[in-house]
Amino acid sequence: MTAVVAAVCGVLGLAMGSFLNVVIHRVPRKESVVRPRSHCPRCGSRLADRDNVPVVSWVLLRGRCRACGAPISVRYPLVELATAALFVAAALRFGLDWALPAYLVLFAALLAISAIDLEHYIIPNRIVYPTLAVSVPLLVLAAAATGHWLDLEHAAIGAVLAWGLLLVIHLVSPRGMGFGDVRLAFVLGLFLGWLSLSHVFLGLFLGFLFGSLVGLVLIVLRRRGRRDHIPFGPFLAAGATVAILAGSPILHWYRSP
Repeated sequence: MTAVVAAVCGVLGLAMGSFLNVVIHRVPRKESVVRPRSHCPRCGSRLADRDNVPVVSWVLLRGRCRACGAPISVRYPLVELATAALFVAAALRFGLDWALPAYLVLFAALLAISAIDLEHYIIPNRIVYPTLAVSVPLLVLAAAATGHWLDLEHAAIGAVLAWGLLLVIHLVSPRGMGFGDVRLAFVLGLFLGWLSLSHVFLGLFLGFLFGSLVGLVLIVLRRRGRRDHIPFGPFLAAGATVAILAGSPILHWYRSP
């Protein structure tokens, strides 16, 4: 049954990845993600259904627009594959758990936020707030269906803890920690707290660890200076993802004598 759930989530992830490509392109430009239909940014030609199949269409078109021949970024199939991989990983982690839909929403949002933050240095409220609006009812439904109301309480505490910690860092160093990161921390704390409060601290620790390591490498390679801004959202997202998918064995290892 887990294999079936994983396969279904993988297919759903490919379709969601196609939509996320629209979100990643349009949200920073403050465009609608619903209308108009997907089209070539260069010539404006609408994409036919056969040219909108995740991954397959990009391969068959050899990464170029059918109408004008303009190159199509490899980011498109990579986002679709990454979304599918995250959805499969979530299915393997949670199985037929009532919380699975909420975590699928989270992973989709984190992928879009990371791509946008890397390119535009922003974490859009147009993604953060809808993610909360969808995921909170899903977690409430999961708590009601399973009777695990304590998980929901921990989720709320985790959200406040993560938000408060990053808020303090933002107030101390607003240039190093944007308020978009603070908002994102609230979302991450919610989902990490659902698993346990230990997961909250593990996810944040891993996020800071990843950010520090990558920042150090960039400085050593002279790709960034000490005072240059590095988008932190992707590292928070990566830390939370690792904590969600592998946090339990990591915490067990850490606590082992």
